[in-house]
Parts: sequence; C-alpha cells; structure tokens
Amino acid sequence: MRNDTLWAAGNNNDGQLGDGTTTNIETPKQIMTNVKAVATGSLHTMILKNDNTLWGVGYNYVGQLGDGTTTNATTPKQVATDIKSVAVGAFHTLILKNDNTLWGTGDNVYGQLGDGTTTDLHTFKQITTDVKSVAAGRYHTMILKNDNTLWATGSNVYGQLGDGTTGLVYSFKQITTNVKLVVSQRDYTLIVKNDNTLWAAGDNVYGQLGDGTTTDLHTFKQITTDVKSVAAGRYHTMILKNDNTLWATGFNINGQLGDGTTSDAKMPKQVTTHVKAVAVGQYHTLIIKDDNTFWATGDDEYGQLGLNLESSYYTKTFTKITL
Repeated sequence: MRNDTLWAAGNNNDGQLGDGTTTNIETPKQIMTNVKAVATGSLHTMILKNDNTLWGVGYNYVGQLGDGTTTNATTPKQVATDIKSVAVGAFHTLILKNDNTLWGTGDNVYGQLGDGTTTDLHTFKQITTDVKSVAAGRYHTMILKNDNTLWATGSNVYGQLGDGTTGLVYSFKQITTNVKLVVSQRDYTLIVKNDNTLWAAGDNVYGQLGDGTTTDLHTFKQITTDVKSVAAGRYHTMILKNDNTLWATGFNINGQLGDGTTSDAKMPKQVTTHVKAVAVGQYHTLIIKDDNTFWATGDDEYGQLGLNLESSYYTKTFTKITL
C-alpha cells in the first residue's frame, strides 16, 4: 500500500487481485483507495478500509468471503463493518471487531473456525470474546486474548497448535501465556513473548522453525531473542530484530531468504540491515527500509515482486522496487 492506496500484482486466476479480471498482473496496479490493511488466502483477498469496513474478493467456494454466497468475486465487495483486524487462512477468514469479539467464516473441515463444529460458514459467525489479535494458518487458527494468553483451534497434524499433541481441535483451547505477538502460516506457528523471545511449533521440513533441525515441534521451543516482529511464508521465516537487522531461515529454492543463494537455512541468518517492516508471501519476501524504500526477493513467476524480470523468474537478493 502507498498513501492508503492498494496495489496488486501476481496470480489472478480467481479474481483475487480485485481488478475486475482474471488476468495475471506483472507490474503493480492500483486497486483501491482508503485502505488500512489487507490479508490474503490461497485464492482470496480481504481488505480493511479506513472506515473499518471489510471488503472481500476472489475465490469463494466455501464462503470465505463471508457474503452469504459461494460465488467468486473479481471486484471487492463490502461484507462487514466495525472491523479492527482481519486474518485469513487457506480458505477461511477471521475478523476481530472493535468490541474485541472474534468472528469466522468459510472452510471449517478441521475445526479452524473454532465454533465446536466442522460445518462451513458462508456468513460471519461470532466465535469468542475478549480477543486482542488473531492469526490464521492453512487450516488452523491462533488467537491472543487481552490477558496475553494464547489459544488455538483446528488442524494439528504437525503440532502447529503447540499443545503437545497432533490431534484436531474444534474449539479454542489455551496453549501458553505471556505472549505479545502470534504469526501463523501453512502448518506452523511463531510467537513472540513479552520478553522479546521468539518461539516456534509445527512443521519444520525445511528448517523454517529455525532450531537447527528439520524435525517438527509439537510444543513451542525458544528460537532466538531480541525480536521485534516476525513474518512467515509457506516454508520460510523472516525475523526483524530490535536493532532493525533482518534474519531468515527455512526454504530458499527461489531466493526468498535474500541471502544471495538458493540453499535452505536451518537457523536464522542475518540477511540485511536498516529494516523497519517485513511481509512474506509463499515464496517471496518484501521489506521496507528505514528510508521508506521498498525491496523484494524470491519468486516472481506471476509478477508478484513487481520487478518484471526478463531473464529469470526469481531473484536471490533484495532488489529495490519503484512504485
């Protein structure tokens, strides 16, 4: 986003970029104005505007847009009001309202909506209260309550809920305490505790948990310290430390770690400095530096980096993007 305008590039097969077509976009295109935040699922996009209205676009087969239908949308349509934040899994959507209630819609086959059932929802349903933030993985959901307790529901085959088991959970259960940030992606979860330590649980096939192994973790394990924020891709993790250095671990076949190689990393390694924000897609990474410049690395097959690469579909180092 720039000046509260939303821009999009990349795969658009189901209209998820919101430009009214299903044609891929290779260079960033302006989609919408007055945008506060955006969240993307496998094939759908949810947009939070400055007036706290929520808009949905893209794939809607299981009701993940929350508009009461299962019809795809190629332009954003308003689906809710009075929204504080939004989180999106593969095919489900969670919203946090300004009264701190949590609502969910879409795919629920693994219990990821946390309403005690496995029935899909096509409109938003209230799930629980007193919620501070929410994070969604592929088929699981994590919430942080106002007392800094962490709660989880949904798929747990890799231990991504961090409860010490691999069993499905159909309603939210408390996992741990003293948490200030939670991030989920695909089948793993990362949390930052109040002491700025980073902890991880779940799928670790490419070393994305950063503990030096490729062994899944069924309970949260401490990974590193002095962490400001963290972002998770399909199989890679980017860690922003309090000194504004950026560290990376996990899958790197497309150069998404930005270290100049395509070799996976099993532990966090420093890749750049002077970073103030980081965001991650499935196989690419985007950063904003202290001087407000925008940089990208990784997969650009669908134009998602906005680089319009001529000779390759990926880049292995952070490359400046001009909007």
